[in-house]
Amino acid sequence: MPSNSIDSLLHEERRFPPSAEFTSTAVAQADLYAQASADRLGFWAEQAKTLLDWETDFTETLDWSNPPFARWFADGTLNVAYNCLDRHVEAGNGDRIAIHWEGEPGDSRAISYAELTAEVKRAANLLTSLGIGKGDRVAVYLPMIPEAVVTMLAVARIGAVHTVIFGGFSSESLRSRIDDANAKLVVTADGGWRKGKVFPLKAAVDGALVGHAGSVTNVLVVKRGNNDVTWTQGRDLWWHEALETVEAEHTAEAFEAETPLFILYTSGTTGKPKGILHTSGGYLTQAAFTHKNVFDLHPDTDVYWCTADVGWITGHSYVVYGPLANGATQVLYEGTPDTPHPGRWWEIIEKYGVSIFYTAPTAIRSFMKIGREIPNKFDLSSLRVLGSVGEPINAEAWVWYRDIIGGGTTPIVDTWWQTETGAIMIAALPGVTTLKPGSAQVPIPGIKIDVLGEDGTRVTPPNGGLLVVSEPWPSMLRGIWGDPERFTETYWARFEALEGSKYFAGDGAHVDKDGDIWLLGRVDDVMNISGHRLSTAEIESAIDSHPIVAECAVVGAADDATGQAVVAFVILRSKHSESQSPDEASALLRAHVTEKIGAIARPRQIFIVNELPKTRSGKIMRRLLQDVAEGREIGDTTTLADTAVMQIISDKMK
Repeated sequence: MPSNSIDSLLHEERRFPPSAEFTSTAVAQADLYAQASADRLGFWAEQAKTLLDWETDFTETLDWSNPPFARWFADGTLNVAYNCLDRHVEAGNGDRIAIHWEGEPGDSRAISYAELTAEVKRAANLLTSLGIGKGDRVAVYLPMIPEAVVTMLAVARIGAVHTVIFGGFSSESLRSRIDDANAKLVVTADGGWRKGKVFPLKAAVDGALVGHAGSVTNVLVVKRGNNDVTWTQGRDLWWHEALETVEAEHTAEAFEAETPLFILYTSGTTGKPKGILHTSGGYLTQAAFTHKNVFDLHPDTDVYWCTADVGWITGHSYVVYGPLANGATQVLYEGTPDTPHPGRWWEIIEKYGVSIFYTAPTAIRSFMKIGREIPNKFDLSSLRVLGSVGEPINAEAWVWYRDIIGGGTTPIVDTWWQTETGAIMIAALPGVTTLKPGSAQVPIPGIKIDVLGEDGTRVTPPNGGLLVVSEPWPSMLRGIWGDPERFTETYWARFEALEGSKYFAGDGAHVDKDGDIWLLGRVDDVMNISGHRLSTAEIESAIDSHPIVAECAVVGAADDATGQAVVAFVILRSKHSESQSPDEASALLRAHVTEKIGAIARPRQIFIVNELPKTRSGKIMRRLLQDVAEGREIGDTTTLADTAVMQIISDKMK
């Protein structure tokens, strides 16, 4: 397909420059780009020294002598938990609220920095008493409760390594991760609240450890759900009881900057789990820098809320480490956005006066489906920055988010990054960037991004290609746990023939005539239809732009005639789902795609559905839809928020 037809779809004409009022008080200034461009390593060294407290100053910013294995600030020493806690208390901010925690049933806690520091100190002593030391791995399998944050920081405080496992994973998935990390301790809960019910957690841990002759010596259990649990004497301990047996005071020891901080297993892996390893100094530097500048954080006045679960990288970087390193006040919420009513999130924003809100496009489109009437019932005037994360956000959802949630004035930062990158890599800077709906826009200062053709040459805008990171960055992954060869092969082999090591992100991207970057989704979401390369994100954007559509997902299905064919699954907005038959809607949308992109992109089939298969973090599981579209047996659905969705879709197709 000609590049100009792609450009006409993706090149959004609406522009939203920052207001003079916002710019006058903005944290990020335009000269950050010039500073980083003039001396990239010097720029990151300055950020590390300004944003963090070091016990021993580093003398070398980057050691790239053995690519792709980087060492940032390697001879410096620091303690990650001290940077997130103690230093704020020592600076006189101990009374500042660190976490406004809201449980799904409505119970709540306000935890100050002094209180959070005290809890982490005691938890660090508990871990030490259980034989956990520097380098040991601790598996964390908890709901969104304060103890999850406390555990992560306590592990970091003693130089151990946490691997947080999302609460939706099965016993089998849990066991494979515990085994791969060779974890000595598991921290879990009796249960957690979700959609008005307590879902069990310890039972999954018990299942994972049945007949287990591995490394786990203890299981710590937080009492949250008050549900019955089975108990293994000598192994299982109640969190609250064990804490009473240890001292309250704990002095944080400084560790080298390259000390491993966490392993996080990427979702959707097949076979052996892929444990992404992050270390301390570089990771915390970029997490703190991006959190401060991308979200325009003013810690004295802002209330920040990222809706991500701590089981995902967004929860690590923008719920735990970035916000707490910056001394922010934030909201932590246990439950779902629609329990006990569909306005729950907006109610929380009103209650706490949230000023910075960071969530996923799938959530935004779900709210669009319900309509503006729900958010309009709540006072959202405290909001001044909105963020988007997880997948590309289509222009119509972007504008709805700004107009309905942001009152028509609030800047939106659409952020691109990955588990592997550790922190935000591409995003607008509010107060600096003229915003363009649907585009991730520009690399953050100090990050070098390129879009390359198949042959490794940089594409000429407007054009599409493969997204690569061309220079090492502070929060980059340091490897795949226990598998350096897989690390090199997975992320660095694609362009190894080129001069210099380049990280291939696995995503396609389009650079428009202004030089702004549009993410096109995973390369395996790029379909080859009669020799034409079409992105599922392109077609989804076209379908989403029709006023009858609330949300959609597009997959490529095997086709004898064209190699692959486009199959779309579409949720209609409520008022249209009642007035329009599925056949009428399908015909209308097929014609709409033809008009927007061309006949080559017209879906072979469009199925009107009530829901899409999503994980609890809001990610659409397109591989399951592809299974249905190609007539295969549906794959593993254990990570879905509602496992019945795929059966309903499958029955409808039959």
